[in-house]
Amino acid sequence: MLEKETELHKKFWEIYSKQDIKKIKEFQTYMDKFAVNFNLYKDGNFIERSLPFDVIPRIISKQEFNKIEKGLQQRVHALNLFLEDLYTDAKIVKEGIVPQEFVEQASGYLKEFKGFSPSKKIRTHINGIDLVKDTVNDEWVILEDNLRVPSGASYPLSIRDTYRKIYPDFFEQLKIEPIKEYPSFIANAMDYVNCGGINVVLTPGRFNSAYYEHSYLAEKMNAQLVRAHELVVKEKKLYFKNYNGKLIRVGSVYRRLDDDFIDPTFFNPESLIGVPGIVEAYLAGNVALMNAIGNGVADDKGIYYFVPKMIQYYLGEEPILKNAPTYLPYFAKDKEYIFNNIEKLVIKDVAEAGGYGVLFGHTMTKIQLDDLKKIIEAEPRRFIAQELIEFYDEQCYLNQELVARKADFRAYVVMGEDIKVWQCGLTRYALEEGNYLVNSSQGGGFKDTWVMEL
Repeated sequence: MLEKETELHKKFWEIYSKQDIKKIKEFQTYMDKFAVNFNLYKDGNFIERSLPFDVIPRIISKQEFNKIEKGLQQRVHALNLFLEDLYTDAKIVKEGIVPQEFVEQASGYLKEFKGFSPSKKIRTHINGIDLVKDTVNDEWVILEDNLRVPSGASYPLSIRDTYRKIYPDFFEQLKIEPIKEYPSFIANAMDYVNCGGINVVLTPGRFNSAYYEHSYLAEKMNAQLVRAHELVVKEKKLYFKNYNGKLIRVGSVYRRLDDDFIDPTFFNPESLIGVPGIVEAYLAGNVALMNAIGNGVADDKGIYYFVPKMIQYYLGEEPILKNAPTYLPYFAKDKEYIFNNIEKLVIKDVAEAGGYGVLFGHTMTKIQLDDLKKIIEAEPRRFIAQELIEFYDEQCYLNQELVARKADFRAYVVMGEDIKVWQCGLTRYALEEGNYLVNSSQGGGFKDTWVMEL
């Protein structure tokens, strides 16, 4: 089902109908020229490719987005309080709101950091929250939280720049929220938690899938783009080695690599992309890392189940945005429901991301479902089950025709002195009809998101 057409959509299509169809090819050429890539590394092969994109934007009314904004601010605030509490006093665990063994079994929980509080007690600096719009009740529903190294913001920034150049009519005739301020959101957050020194963006290098984004954001933020060999730790302080060997103090790092690889002396000793000693500098309070080490516990799909309880516990409020209906086989009652309804549920491996480890009950045979039940019985903490959300399709221009494709929405929330919600986001769509997996890592495309008012 396509998202229902509003007056805003009608205005868009009225202008679009007057555009030269040849401009779509011009759009593609322009995006390719600037190498807007999302690279894949599969089966030992590096695949450098242009990220598929669509010229038809997703349109969200300003009024509708205001509710999304308030809900996201509330959620990120609670998640930050949860992480700070979890690694310090752990009151939410002691009071039984979140089971202790549930936390300890989360792959992203790092007990070594128990007792450490980062600069300004902020852990969730940059957040990617994935939502879909349910066709049944016409409400936005949160599918998952990404609080480690969420990517994708540079792609709508790039496509918006291109759109303004190729299709200026839309921006002259429609009230579309500007989006250029996103890099400044991050820069301001980095300045707020900075422990003394310059801001840097730490990248694994060009073979990373999101390297385009690393370089793009570093430039727009006026931050130094660095690789591990350009950083050194001395006396528990982090320094950047510039072209002539001079050491420049670093106070804040927007790191684009996971915990396991950030410091070979603390985590994986075989990591070639980490900075030896950076964790020691971090624990000494001499550098801020964005996002905080240990955030992975909140990305765990099992912990996601408890976020509404976190909002009630820490803020004394009811959630503005709901989770998708979720069941934990860890609890006997939920496991019984899952086993009785497994053929219509979506089963997810809690530690997986990027669309991996997702099984749709309605596509599986009885033998496969029976085998899955045995695995769930043996490892109940490993899985969650969710009702299949029938979320809206979006119009996409594919193969020279307009077609309907499933599309989700990644919103970006930046926490510094206050909590900023970007008036845009990454709308991802599936290339195949009826496919519910829209992730870029699964071959999905992206389009711009316009927050508009009449």
